[in-house]
Amino acid sequence: MKIVVINGSPRKSGRTGVASRFIQRSYHTDLIDLSEGEIPLYNGEAYQDELENVKMLREKVKGADAVLLLSPEYHSGMSGALKNAMDYLGSVQFHSKPVGLIAVAGGGKGGINALNNMRTVGRGVYANVIPKQLVLDPHCFNLENDTLNEESANLVDALYKELTMYVEMHQYVLRKKEA
Repeated sequence: MKIVVINGSPRKSGRTGVASRFIQRSYHTDLIDLSEGEIPLYNGEAYQDELENVKMLREKVKGADAVLLLSPEYHSGMSGALKNAMDYLGSVQFHSKPVGLIAVAGGGKGGINALNNMRTVGRGVYANVIPKQLVLDPHCFNLENDTLNEESANLVDALYKELTMYVEMHQYVLRKKEA
């Protein structure tokens, strides 16, 4: 099973990156790290289709069995970096593909708006955004060790297991169609 994690934070040292790397290490996923700044600002012009970083983004997402999107919440929405990357993608990459969502918030009641924003964009690219979602607040992290605390790791594990269940269901349906 091939799952791609997209770190939607533009910050090199942000908590979203910590969570993304934790998932990559724990579940041996591919990681697209938008903090590397290799995806240019989307403008819809044809030449952008030929850019190597754009081709790589599209190929990795299209080739995945599922995608896990992570974003900090900025001004009640997902990060501009993640929205920009999503603008390069569409139904070719996402149609019926299971997608999980994690928002990284500053505390309090933050994160839900970023989740809703990611869910809306997911519908726009025909993804199958799963119902289970997660908000990670500052207390969820062990920044010194670039990881999550045990309780938060268990929450991520439950989300990851549900995402893989949706992958298995999707693959079952595809096999039935072929038979």
